[in-house]
Amino acid sequence: MDLPLTVDRGAAEPMHAQLVAQLRAAMREGRLAAGERLPASRALAGVLGVSRTVVTEAYEQLYAEGWLEGRHGSGTYVTDGVAEVSAPQPVALKVARPAAAPSGMVDLRPGLPWVGRLDTPAWRRAWRLAATVPPQQRQDPHGLPGLRAALAEHVRRGRGVACPVDGLLITRGATNGLDLLAATVLRPGDRAGVEEPGYRRARAVLAGRGAEIVPCPVDEHGLIVDALPDDLRLVYTTPSHQFPLGGVLPVPRRQALLAWARRTGALIAEDDYDGEFRYDVAPLPALYGLDPDVVVHLGTTTKILTADMGVGWLVARPDLVAAVAARRVELSDRTAVVPQDALRILLERGDLDRHLRRMRAEYARRRAAVVRALDGLPLRGDTAGLHLVVDAPPDVADRVVREAAERGVLLETLAHHHAAPPAFSGLVIGYGSAAFTDLAPAAALTRELTISGRIRYDG
Repeated sequence: MDLPLTVDRGAAEPMHAQLVAQLRAAMREGRLAAGERLPASRALAGVLGVSRTVVTEAYEQLYAEGWLEGRHGSGTYVTDGVAEVSAPQPVALKVARPAAAPSGMVDLRPGLPWVGRLDTPAWRRAWRLAATVPPQQRQDPHGLPGLRAALAEHVRRGRGVACPVDGLLITRGATNGLDLLAATVLRPGDRAGVEEPGYRRARAVLAGRGAEIVPCPVDEHGLIVDALPDDLRLVYTTPSHQFPLGGVLPVPRRQALLAWARRTGALIAEDDYDGEFRYDVAPLPALYGLDPDVVVHLGTTTKILTADMGVGWLVARPDLVAAVAARRVELSDRTAVVPQDALRILLERGDLDRHLRRMRAEYARRRAAVVRALDGLPLRGDTAGLHLVVDAPPDVADRVVREAAERGVLLETLAHHHAAPPAFSGLVIGYGSAAFTDLAPAAALTRELTISGRIRYDG
């Protein structure tokens, strides 16, 4: 690599941050091409005359942002697709017209991951081996012991969730985990809080268990703890990446939320639906780690693998997990054995960790392509997850959704995620499931329609 990299020991900016900025610029401008190998950290440190830690920290930051990827036994490389992100994107959108089948539409609605990289030898091997598991007449309601142990280690390393194996129960996903929790701790008429705007399915699940749903306001940082009433039995929250606005709950609010739960006797259901994917820093520790007694941590493979796998997890204090397992038996609820064992194999062989590293890079380039195409529009929540929000007045957002559909792009408004009259307005744009080549043109169309809509609205 022949690049003029330098570090200034006397600068206010840390040396590793200087190196990050220079490498990022080189990749963005094409001076470091996709697939190009970077020097080993020790070698680059020697050239620059700095400690190896400086280079290691810089590489780790660029890994987290998705610019770099590691290849087992080979080294550190610029992520495939960086050049595509940096190159100008066409504005013309060539997709099916509204008369075409839904499969011809570009779907920018939130909630789905990219599954194009799942058909790998590791994926097929895991399912093939899992298929040899003999059928069971009676299944442990907690889930397969091997998977529980592997997941306990996975959430400890990746999400800062330290729990004993008897504090983890395998579910069919985060929604199923919330339903089992509600069936265990809620009585008809209990009041349950859900973020507003927030996840519609969470409202439906809690209402289905007889709870009175209380909309709990959020702002750009997430749940407004001071606005929580004291008579809630449970509050559902997404602190690592508020859905759908994208805020990250600050530490003071996290501490205030835990103090509120302690004082009122309420439980906090933490949905960690896409906590593995951050593009500004490494994944943030889960709320559960601050107070396991009052937080129930819900995770899922829906975003990291596919919704078709149908496996998730619930982490809570062991006595509560035992109560959920007992209630699960009463409900005849169970998670299929073969997907559980397939996930265990992926975890134990390190295949899931490698897949997550690839997908962080994949989603980072997708996010970069969409943000670039939306240039100039006010955005929220674009530092994490698989979606972002474009602020727009209600009439403009509604018009953009209609006109985009006529031109082959499916979008969603923030109003879709409100239970009460909307406090926020705009568009929720998912970049997880559409083909990469469709993302920038579809986002550019969204930008064009939003700008023209604002002009009409302001006029």
